[in-house]
Order: sequence, then structure tokens, then C-alpha cells
Amino acid sequence: MADNKKLEELVLTRSIRLNAAVQGIITGALGGLAIFVATNWLILKGGPIGPEGEQIIGPHLSLLQQFFFGYRVTFLGSLIGFAYGAGLGFIVGYSVARIYNWVVDSRETK
Repeated sequence: MADNKKLEELVLTRSIRLNAAVQGIITGALGGLAIFVATNWLILKGGPIGPEGEQIIGPHLSLLQQFFFGYRVTFLGSLIGFAYGAGLGFIVGYSVARIYNWVVDSRETK
């Protein structure tokens, strides 16, 4: 009975590791998709006409141009935003998984 408990504990300990590459890909895909969908939603929704005759679409989302070079609230901008969101999401997801695995490894060796 003690051997079964020890084996079960070993299996549970070994199975809680995260695959950093998979976590990065999934987080990147979700981040890129979120920017892509939000941008195209605002394009389809439209916006008011500004004082100079241009259409004002998504003033808050257009602030991403400050961080993502080349991004605009246009369809081409949504593709550029998808690339930036996917890249940044991959870095964040990969980093979180690596840090999590490092913490689990350090706690297990004690």
C-alpha cells in the first residue's frame, strides 16, 4: 500500500510540469486573435466623422500604435496587430511556463 502511495505521488509530481513551447504558442495565438478580432470589430462597427472629415475609429485601440510600429485600426493593421500580439503572447506564455517549471523544480529538490 505504501508503494502505491509513493508511486502515485511520484506520478502526480512529474505530471504537473508545463510544456513551455505549447503554452507560448497557445497564448500567442489567443493574444494575436484578440487584437485581430477587436480591430476588425471596430472597422465593421464604424465610428463618428471627425472635424476634418476623417472617420474616427477606436481611439483607445489606436493607442497601440505607440507600442506596435505599423499598427493602425485598419484591416492591414489588424494583421500587423495579430503578428505583434502573437509574438508578445508567445514570449509571455513561454516565460510564465518556464518560471513555473523552475519554481516546481526548486520546491521538489528540497
